[in-house]
Amino acid sequence: MKNLLILHGALGAKSQFTELRKSLMDIYNVHCLEFEGHGAYDNYSKEFSIEGFAAQTHATLRALGWEKPLAFGYSMGGYVALKLESAHPGTFEKVVTLGTKFNWNPEGAQEEARMLNVEKIEEKVPAFAYYLKTLHGENEWRSVVARTAEMMIGMGINPPITEETLSGISIPVHCIRGEKDAMVTEEETLWAVNSLQHATYEQVEGWLHPIDRVPTDELKTHLLNSL
Repeated sequence: MKNLLILHGALGAKSQFTELRKSLMDIYNVHCLEFEGHGAYDNYSKEFSIEGFAAQTHATLRALGWEKPLAFGYSMGGYVALKLESAHPGTFEKVVTLGTKFNWNPEGAQEEARMLNVEKIEEKVPAFAYYLKTLHGENEWRSVVARTAEMMIGMGINPPITEETLSGISIPVHCIRGEKDAMVTEEETLWAVNSLQHATYEQVEGWLHPIDRVPTDELKTHLLNSL
């Protein structure tokens, strides 16, 4: 069996992929990584950064003894996988991304960060606040939201991935975008695909950005067809 690493997105946790992991266990050796400061991580006080998450991913692969695994990265997870591959070529055999945002600039990052206001989330979208509590804990979710907002602002000022970064990646990459994804544009995804050496693009009708709105059985089918 080949090894498959699954990386969750911003504000996410590995628990979001429990069902997908179970559905793939007969086909791959699957490991869902939990980024530091998310989910089950307690008392984590460092700032969030793409570079830090990439370093954690690299260390996890060394600890697992995995060489050239397949990788599926949702949203930020795809960004982290590509950042790691650019820093350490040959880390992965292939990377599949879903809903990964590539267009980071100061104005857009500030807009994204403004939506990550704990008080406003609790007041205006209590269901989302409750969902974040189930992922990260009754109190910890606030820290996850705040540090994610800070990370996004930094990404807008100094994007961790540029056209030069992508052009140096030689492994196959398959970028998937949901047709109804309101956060990630087709234009920015195609920009990434065209910047990579060996990349393909797929747009899936009806899919939204939130991973909990993507049917697991459909996601499994698309992954099996692209990995």
